[in-house]
Amino acid sequence: MASDSPNSVASAPLTVKSAVLLIVAFFVVFAAIMTLWLTQAHEAARMRGEDKVTAASQVVATNALWISEVARQALRRIDDAVGPSMTSRIEDKTQDIREAVESLPGRVKAYVVDEKGDTLYSTDPDPEVRTVNITDRDYFASLAKGAPSHLSGLLVSRLNNNQIFVFSRRLVRDGKFAGAAIISFDVALLADIWNSLDLGENSTISLVRSDGVLVARYPYAGAPLDMSDYVLFTEYLKKSPTGIYLGGSPMDGVERLVSYRKVEGTEFIALAALDSRSAMALFWSNATVTLLLALPTALALAAASLWITQLLQRDARRRSDLAAALESNQLLLREIHHRVKNNLQSIQSLVRLQDIPEGAKTDLRGRIAAMAAVHEHIYSFDQFADVEASAMLKSVISALVDTRARKVEVTYDLEPIVIEHDQATPLALVANEVVTNSLKYAFHDGRQGTIHVRLRKLENSHAELVISDNGTGFDMSTSREGMGSKLIRGVVAQLDGTYRYEMNGGAVFSLDFTLRSRDEG
Repeated sequence: MASDSPNSVASAPLTVKSAVLLIVAFFVVFAAIMTLWLTQAHEAARMRGEDKVTAASQVVATNALWISEVARQALRRIDDAVGPSMTSRIEDKTQDIREAVESLPGRVKAYVVDEKGDTLYSTDPDPEVRTVNITDRDYFASLAKGAPSHLSGLLVSRLNNNQIFVFSRRLVRDGKFAGAAIISFDVALLADIWNSLDLGENSTISLVRSDGVLVARYPYAGAPLDMSDYVLFTEYLKKSPTGIYLGGSPMDGVERLVSYRKVEGTEFIALAALDSRSAMALFWSNATVTLLLALPTALALAAASLWITQLLQRDARRRSDLAAALESNQLLLREIHHRVKNNLQSIQSLVRLQDIPEGAKTDLRGRIAAMAAVHEHIYSFDQFADVEASAMLKSVISALVDTRARKVEVTYDLEPIVIEHDQATPLALVANEVVTNSLKYAFHDGRQGTIHVRLRKLENSHAELVISDNGTGFDMSTSREGMGSKLIRGVVAQLDGTYRYEMNGGAVFSLDFTLRSRDEG
């Protein structure tokens, strides 16, 4: 028995040593893989967080741009609605102002105040609004000093204590400061945006004025905030109008991953901030579970490695046998195609001896030569399942032109396309017939000419073969259908294709056919 042979006994310690080395190597590789996985998973989690917060800041910036633009347009409409005089009937003006802001998002209120800061008109139903004087508000004071418009920082409404921010526009009548048009947005406007982003617990979105003053934040800020001395303004914005950084919030001290974006055409800087713990929570959860499973899994796999070694030895022997069988089969297939090619050449010789018209004899030999060239290409390049069409076509057409001995130049524009072997012969026959027709009829008056062959891949698993010449062409309406035309129609059907002839400086043949996969065959 094999187990009793000296060679088998001598090889047993070697097999155990190999298994031990395999186990040690496995653990080294396993540790390296785990380290690499943890590193990559951590990096992937960080990148996911960055991608998420970047996308969120883009959404916030888009909404900020929209809010700024609609506010600017609404203020202009309010200015127009007030008209040249600011002493008209209040009821009429209130309706005009309401129409100017009715399409704005959120709980928006509009006001018109005179040059003394007293409220003239308002969409706010609270009767106390008439008693409010806003000369102490920066969004009025800056206009009184000559600014054309103003964006306020975060404010607390004197009427309902809601957090708001304000856009204001200077009103000028008869060349003098006549008051201000004001639009007030409730910070609750950001709540829907924050909810749609699904950034998770402790995340925030904010709008900050370009000078560092906080305009709005959700969840709500505890108080107004000046961020001009914060790292965002002292460092990051000086380097780039957009970016990401990790830092503690100046509002609540929570460390967050922050994406900032300067909103072009506005005074806004849009911020989206993701709690760093939330960003990495999934990674730490997955890492813990993975490590808890890794050790017993490694031990189980190490125990299985001895068994796998034996299987690999048996598999190696089986692969060697299969490789030998494959090589034998390839030799047989090569011999079969070689014999087919030789038999086709014998048939050519027999045709040459037949007492039939010379033209028909030449055409028939050409068709047989095309089929023989396919088989020669298959066994020469060991392409038994799939055939590289461009090389095969060039071989077929070159041999045909040489046989006809015409003073015709053939140019090629062939993309490398692989076709199923059952399509090779029909495609070769089509090319043979079309080029034969060009050689016979396009240059029948002895002129020199050119035949151009183009093969390219189309969409939806289709390919196109175009064969054109610069010969005399022919009248498609009077051309009779011969054996070649019938053969073309038949083999095109085998290719699941369609074809057409057209005249354009000579004859142009176009074939559109389906590229089959091996499974469809």
